[in-house]
Amino acid sequence: MSYKPTPKEISELRSRTSAGIGDCRAALEEVQGDMEKASDVLRKKGIAKAEKRAGRSASQGLVVIELAADGKSGGLVELNCETDFVAKTDDFIALARDLARQVAANAPVGVNAGSIDAQPFRDSTVAESVKLTSGKTGEAMTIKGFARFVQPNGVVAAYSHHNGQVGVLIDVEGPAGEALLALAKDLALHIASADPVGITEADIPADLVARERRIAEELVVAEGKPENIRSKIVDGKVRKFVAERTLTGQSFVKDDAITVGDLIKNQAKLIGGTVTVKRFARMKVGEG
Repeated sequence: MSYKPTPKEISELRSRTSAGIGDCRAALEEVQGDMEKASDVLRKKGIAKAEKRAGRSASQGLVVIELAADGKSGGLVELNCETDFVAKTDDFIALARDLARQVAANAPVGVNAGSIDAQPFRDSTVAESVKLTSGKTGEAMTIKGFARFVQPNGVVAAYSHHNGQVGVLIDVEGPAGEALLALAKDLALHIASADPVGITEADIPADLVARERRIAEELVVAEGKPENIRSKIVDGKVRKFVAERTLTGQSFVKDDAITVGDLIKNQAKLIGGTVTVKRFARMKVGEG
């Protein structure tokens, strides 16, 4: 005789798994009312459904940051889904926040420095937990990127836009204290707004500079500039491009009369020591 679950059993399984009534009834029938086995059946089905969705576009989501209480480390993660509606659900937000804590505590140090998929997380692994939430919501989900910084000789600070769409994590070495933390927060805010490619000219990819030089060379020819001054004009355009794309060369968003490089030097004098931006990570939902 086939097993017929009671309404109470179906309700309990729904509260455990967030699955639909029909799925809960079928799972309980399949395992003859064993609640634990029924939960496993639904979990596996949810992961299987999520894997089928994996190829779909996930361009909405959240960027979430977790900082250590001592200001010496932190993590940032971008979790993507398909629609803004799902990005605002409790399940998705809770997953993003838990992942930020996971990254802050256990991810390899750096920006996307390895994989966290197999790390123990919740009751399984990071990858399976993402798939499980994907199965519940009906949308493809993916961890777009993550970063973890540790700075024992300075501070790790952050900026997060109020809507969770942009986040910045920054690692600044220098004499620890409120002044360094305030500077680091200002720098994170600047990075969120100005989107630099690197910290200094040395961080700009050579192919990007070469591409900009080719564009500048074609432009001066098209504009009919005299040949004897073309190289100087091209050099000037390239220098301007590099300055605009490097953190230290950009005009500070709070005071465009100074560059970020000058800001760091000025604050270093006030703080009483060398201040160095070691690295940063900027993530924006739907970008890249």
